[in-house]
Amino acid sequence: MKVSVGQFAPTGSVEENLETMDHWAEQASIDGSSLVLFPEEAMLAVGKVQGPLAAAVEHEWSGFVQGLSFIAAKHSIAIVAGGYEGSGESRPYNTLVVIDATGRILGTYRKIHLYDAFSYQESTRIMPGDPEAVAVFEIDGLKFGVQTCYDLRFPELSRRLALADADVLLVSAAWFKGEHKIEHWETLLKARAMENTVWVAAAGTSSTHTIGHSAILDPMGVPVGFLGDERSGMVSAEVSRRRIEEVREFLPVLANRRL
Repeated sequence: MKVSVGQFAPTGSVEENLETMDHWAEQASIDGSSLVLFPEEAMLAVGKVQGPLAAAVEHEWSGFVQGLSFIAAKHSIAIVAGGYEGSGESRPYNTLVVIDATGRILGTYRKIHLYDAFSYQESTRIMPGDPEAVAVFEIDGLKFGVQTCYDLRFPELSRRLALADADVLLVSAAWFKGEHKIEHWETLLKARAMENTVWVAAAGTSSTHTIGHSAILDPMGVPVGFLGDERSGMVSAEVSRRRIEEVREFLPVLANRRL
């Protein structure tokens, strides 16, 4: 099957962001993709929210999910996108929602590892998800494991998804710019693909403070589709279980592990 990753710079308007995703979902569908992945904060950019974040989230989350469901059904394409979900407290969850090509909600994933690094403290504004609640969903015969941004730096999460039979790791991110940050992003994407012999598809926001650099990598860590710092764009590639099986014939790392 073919998958696409869409890259853009989210605004503080859910309506505007849904319009952007509608455009790229349509293009992905025309391109023959069965699934399109959008970045973290696709719902809205936290830095552009006016007033308390929790209040904005409570008001916007359901409309965001309904909007994605409508877009998915309209273009007959599965969608995975990041947003902010109310927790009933002052800190919302950083949540990925997974929707199939009929508009049906398959489930959600709440970001486990919050970005408390490089002088940033995500945990002051966001509630962490349950560390046992990893998410794997099946779409068109392939299994997709999902994670968000900083999760990528924790290989045990990707390994757990691979051991849950994920064929493709979907990484939704808003990866901050900074010294060596592009190198970190690209190296980690390759490592997660190679060490688990799975496909990796990653969608990043591209703004004044985030790098973009969305990509799709095969189970050997070879990029088969990628973007740079374009403010808005999309890339697509064919992914298959057959390629995973080919790689695992000569690189059976999951079968050889001892720990």
